Amino acid sequence: MKHRIKLPFEDIFNEASLLPEIRRSIYFITLANIFGSFWGVVCNTGSATLTGFAGYLGAGDFVFGILTAIPLAAAFLQIPFSSIVSRTQKRKKYLLTYGLISRLIWIVVAFIPYFLPAGPAWLRLWTVISLVGISWSLGSFINVSWMPWMADLVPIEIRGRWLSGRDRFTAVASVTMGLLVSAILDRTSGYTGYTIALIMGGIFGALDMISFGFAKEVYKTPPLQLKMLPVFKKIIRDKEFFRFTVFWTAWNFTANIGGAYLARYALTEMSLSYIEFTLSSQVASALVTVTVISLWGKLLDRYGSKTVMWLSCVITAMTPLFYLLSVPGSIWPTLLHNCIGAAFWSGCNLAATSLQLSASPDTERPTYIAFFSCVTSVAGSFLGILTGGALLEGIGSSSLLSPLFPDRYKAVVTISVLLRLCSVFIFVPKLQNYSNHTVVEVFNDFFNKLKVKIKRAE
Repeated sequence: MKHRIKLPFEDIFNEASLLPEIRRSIYFITLANIFGSFWGVVCNTGSATLTGFAGYLGAGDFVFGILTAIPLAAAFLQIPFSSIVSRTQKRKKYLLTYGLISRLIWIVVAFIPYFLPAGPAWLRLWTVISLVGISWSLGSFINVSWMPWMADLVPIEIRGRWLSGRDRFTAVASVTMGLLVSAILDRTSGYTGYTIALIMGGIFGALDMISFGFAKEVYKTPPLQLKMLPVFKKIIRDKEFFRFTVFWTAWNFTANIGGAYLARYALTEMSLSYIEFTLSSQVASALVTVTVISLWGKLLDRYGSKTVMWLSCVITAMTPLFYLLSVPGSIWPTLLHNCIGAAFWSGCNLAATSLQLSASPDTERPTYIAFFSCVTSVAGSFLGILTGGALLEGIGSSSLLSPLFPDRYKAVVTISVLLRLCSVFIFVPKLQNYSNHTVVEVFNDFFNKLKVKIKRAE
């Protein structure tokens, strides 16, 4: 008798009674996200590859901040692009054209050190910054296309468990890619390692987009000609969605003041090798994420997004404090920050994705998502990174502040943590929950189950 191999997600697909073509499409979107995680290990802002590449090109703290932050400014383009997506309903076409080109640009970035002469020193660096900006500008089509597509494919009653399962796969992919890339960077000299890594990133990024070509386009609403100004007024008046946007903007701003520079700190002042940094960051966080993400998915489906946000954000906000204990050559601050941070960051991200989708109406979701991404990326991440870079440069160059803060990175991390905690306690209580459960109930349920297990053991 032949045993049929049980595919991932089959139980929740059966629960939702999904058609075969919808199941197949969700699997292809999952595959796309896995390829996207490979790409993100190399090309996302703050990655070890981009951090080392920028340093090798001669970027200081503030210019490094610009390289990290300028792609986020491209989120402005998501607003007009969302209108195009809503009107034309050609998500697949845009991902296979603009999205594909945006990812292939990284292969061009890989060869910049060989195409351009060494002098003047700024030419290579600013060419890279410009190409990265173009890539992310074209990539603005990606977010406003794939997230509404995913929301139309995956029913809300199983979305938390699918997201958590998907995140387990992407975490394993990130570990594999992170170890491979760090080994390449540690064992090569000059630009060679960065070139190899960026070429790999570009290829996997292209495969991410190509995978969407095999998924079925599903729309819950007909084509819609959106008038941007009335929609923006509606978004601003939508208290539920607007409050969440304000919170996530504050959260990203305060997180990026210090968080965007932790990789640079670990690879410079802390003197970690690429493999040490990868093991204590990407590998450690991925292993923890794989372990706990399914629990967050269940908590999300049962207790609601606001409850999960409370549980996860308070701890996540404090984890960078481990860097205050850092000394050159020690991996423990990075390891503890990423292990504990990943355990709770995964809950934050699941809750944020769920809130973003559930708080936006089906008919105008692309514009809602574009507005959310634009505001949180520009007013949040972009300004946060630039603020952090300005603080680092200011403390380091000031004759008054420099003696007071011998380690400017630790000073900025402290500021960042305090502001993050403020953002949580000010804004999370005002968020809407799609469940009547509270944080207290989560703990009560946990301890009740624990008591039952103890009695059974006795």
